[in-house]
Amino acid sequence: MILSALLTSVGINLGLCFLFFTLYSILRKQPGNITVYAPRLVVEGKVKEGGHFNLERLLPNAGWVRQAWQPSEEDFLSNSGLDAFVFMRIFIFSLKVFSFGGIIGTFILLPINYMGSQLSDDSDFQHKSLDSFSISNVNNGSNRLWVHFSAAYIFTGIVCYLLYYEYLYLSSKRITYFYSSKPQPQQFTLLVRGIPVLPGSTCHDTVERFFQEYHPSTYLSHSVVRRTNKLQSLVNDADKLYKKLTHLKQKNDAPERQRRDGCLGLFGRKVDTLDHYERSLGDIEDNVRMEQSSLEAKELQAAFVSFKTRFGAAIALHIQESVNPTEWITEKAPEPHDVYWPFFTVSFIKRWISKLVVYVACAFITVLFLIPVAIVQGLTHLDQLEMWFPFLKGILRLSIVSQVITGYLPSLILQLFLSFVPPTMIMLSSLQGYISWSQIQKSACTKVLWFTIWNIFFANVLSGSALYRVNVFLEPKEIPRILAEAVPSQASFFIAYVVTSGWTAIASELFRLTTLLSNFISRTFCRNNDDDFEPPLIPYHSEIPRIRLFGVLGVTYFILAPLILPFLLIYFCLGYIIFRNQLLKVYVPKYETGGEFWPTVHSSTIFSLILMHIIAIGLFGLKKLPLASILILPLPILTLLFNEYCQKRFFPIFKNYSAECLIKKDRADQNEHNMSEFYDKLANAYNDPALMRVKYSERSDSHRSPLLHSSE
Repeated sequence: MILSALLTSVGINLGLCFLFFTLYSILRKQPGNITVYAPRLVVEGKVKEGGHFNLERLLPNAGWVRQAWQPSEEDFLSNSGLDAFVFMRIFIFSLKVFSFGGIIGTFILLPINYMGSQLSDDSDFQHKSLDSFSISNVNNGSNRLWVHFSAAYIFTGIVCYLLYYEYLYLSSKRITYFYSSKPQPQQFTLLVRGIPVLPGSTCHDTVERFFQEYHPSTYLSHSVVRRTNKLQSLVNDADKLYKKLTHLKQKNDAPERQRRDGCLGLFGRKVDTLDHYERSLGDIEDNVRMEQSSLEAKELQAAFVSFKTRFGAAIALHIQESVNPTEWITEKAPEPHDVYWPFFTVSFIKRWISKLVVYVACAFITVLFLIPVAIVQGLTHLDQLEMWFPFLKGILRLSIVSQVITGYLPSLILQLFLSFVPPTMIMLSSLQGYISWSQIQKSACTKVLWFTIWNIFFANVLSGSALYRVNVFLEPKEIPRILAEAVPSQASFFIAYVVTSGWTAIASELFRLTTLLSNFISRTFCRNNDDDFEPPLIPYHSEIPRIRLFGVLGVTYFILAPLILPFLLIYFCLGYIIFRNQLLKVYVPKYETGGEFWPTVHSSTIFSLILMHIIAIGLFGLKKLPLASILILPLPILTLLFNEYCQKRFFPIFKNYSAECLIKKDRADQNEHNMSEFYDKLANAYNDPALMRVKYSERSDSHRSPLLHSSE
């Protein structure tokens, strides 16, 4: 790719970002869009729809930036929770890393690369290849390569120091957050799977006998899990129907109550919608009662078991309960509203098979994704396109066409295909038998992260003949050389990818085009009540992998193509302020893991450092500087030792709370006067919502009692 093609891509994406920012600053002030751009504030009652027209609402301004920047760190933590706080620390950590790296790369490495003559590019500055700004342009055997060698050591030291500081800081925040929290049901409760129920006995009796015998001083109560998929579906249908019925009664619009009972309400005889909804609710009520009466026979071999103290729950969690390790399997319980009831796989063998099937499916999707990667790589090489489509040769040689195709189109196509990956991984993770949405999201986050690194980075880097050299993986000593040959050649593609998939994607997150269109259609045609909407949950499973991919690219290309670093800094600056705004106004924290996403960030950063070292070893060998290749060998070893220390020092804090923390917190609870009330609520905290008692309302003109509410 030449410099003018990159500038074309930068221009297009800057224009799109400016357009998104301008439209957002106007549309966010329109009363009809309040549920699009501030749904969290609506739910919390901090803003209300309404107001008179005034000209100021049509003028763009950047007031939202000040509002997002204004809250202090502690205010943001108390408002959005520790998970959101850790998510924003990813941006802060990345800004620190690439600010240091950007200074070294832009002002030291980049000029050295440009002054080289290895590629002998005599084009004018605008038409120079981007490879002229990479290490590929430094002459073989040049002493200037020692600057890159020194930069690798300095940059690794900076990253490791910042990683250590961030891990230490977030560990202390996690412990402080735990101490300041009120008693929570999940702190006292475990999920027990694989309960061996004897013939003639029930799961309820088995659990009670077992824990009263082996945990007599700490056992409090339990709640057996039942298979309620069908019942939950019925209750959800009743909720939706009741909302429609209530909305229809509030409007009291006689013409709107008349509709046809045929397809899409366009055909058939006219019926009274109010009576139709009430009869449907009556039918659902009968089905709910029948389903609830048969639930005793649908006990699963699982139960939520609650204890009187956090320490008692921790002992039951970490000790093997049975001689057979596949029975009485314990794991931490999620928050009650975080439990994922629809797919509650409790059998050890079923969960094992589910995981195996999911791994195979992930491998299949990974291989299948090589097709769009091949298409994208074809677009980055015009000579291949001319060979495949000779009739387009004249068009492809037009300057503006070639610049758009090579600088903008490949990244856009890859991003479109990649948008289908996160929901697919969420679906696969939900089949693995996880018991909570937070666990599903964490699992999907890991899947999307490594899928992204492989298919966006390695598949693009090893495209062409290198991709088919399977023997490379059988000869580990050849990996540094292959990567050193392939990675620098793809620098221009990844710079364009950061601009296209980074800048524009982060700006579109602010604009929320899909939600805006959905809101417009529903208000115009469906006339839905604003009370029906639910504020969204932040998609950690898609956003964290995207951020970490850019982090991997920045670290990997630090010494290879430092031109990428300024573009990454712009992305992280935009991401910080935009997601800070979204977390304060749009996304609602629906669960809290205590910052457990951070170890994934740490691991991916260590991986990117090791990858940089491996490429550097091969690169200095190709550049006829074997001594540098030898002297850089200790660097990955030292990095791995640092990672091992962090795993021992910090990772246990993010996995479980220590006995010291639990006992201190339990002793503090002894001074609380409302613990007996908390224990009473704890006994019913993990009852399936589908089993909650329902409320009914009598109608004077009907023999049925329609279902009006699903829980109390």
